[in-house]
Amino acid sequence: MELATQALTDKPRHAYYWRLFATAASFTVFGVGSLCLRLLVFPLLSCLPGGASQHQKRARHTISWLFWCFIRMMQRLGILTYNVEGAENLGRPGQMIVANHPSLIDVVFLIGLMRQTNCVVKQSLWQNPFTRGPVSDAGYISNDGSADMLDAAANALREGQTLIIFPEGTRTSPGQMPAFHRGGAAIALRGATIITPVVITVSPTTLTKAEPWYRIPKRRFHFSLRVGADIEPQAFAALGPAPQASRKLNDYLHQYFIKELAEDERPTPP
Repeated sequence: MELATQALTDKPRHAYYWRLFATAASFTVFGVGSLCLRLLVFPLLSCLPGGASQHQKRARHTISWLFWCFIRMMQRLGILTYNVEGAENLGRPGQMIVANHPSLIDVVFLIGLMRQTNCVVKQSLWQNPFTRGPVSDAGYISNDGSADMLDAAANALREGQTLIIFPEGTRTSPGQMPAFHRGGAAIALRGATIITPVVITVSPTTLTKAEPWYRIPKRRFHFSLRVGADIEPQAFAALGPAPQASRKLNDYLHQYFIKELAEDERPTPP
């Protein structure tokens, strides 16, 4: 399955100042919406029948649906266009989704594509008053680098959850290739049924580690998400002790993304 927005002819609403206003409005909606989830929506959902597991599933479903609505809103406002290749291969039990991290909204896209998924997210979201409630209710895993984090992520995969992880740990600096930490590979070897790489590109670059939200590009940016072929973690687990297997898997994933991103940067022949 391939999802894509249709190419639109430039209209006055796509002018720079309109997109600046629309970007500010979008992030305001995101912040206010997150606070409403914490103060209103999730307390109401917790009153519905069912235990903690059911509440967590409802929270994840709600966040996913709202994230996809947010992406569609940004597209309709003329901020971005997008295409997604291979979305039907996402969301399987025990699947670890490994993605590069070029922009702030990568996780919004990925979670928006799957109604039930777990995610390793940065620790600062637990201190943010706007996001603390949603990430806690959804049971997302804090990327604090501890052994407990590795155990929680591996356990989630063994329980049959889908897990999204960004092995870089932070957004890629503009103009640089991703640098992967070995924690993602260690988690995959301990719990994943299958590993699925997802290559993300954003052109022109925006919402990167070095760019504030108001430094928007001169034109709408295009977000591309391409799902790659599955990788069997068992093939690497058989290569030796856990540290050695983890290093080899991490090197393989690193080289895979470097190759795929380098091909994306090649000019298209006329």
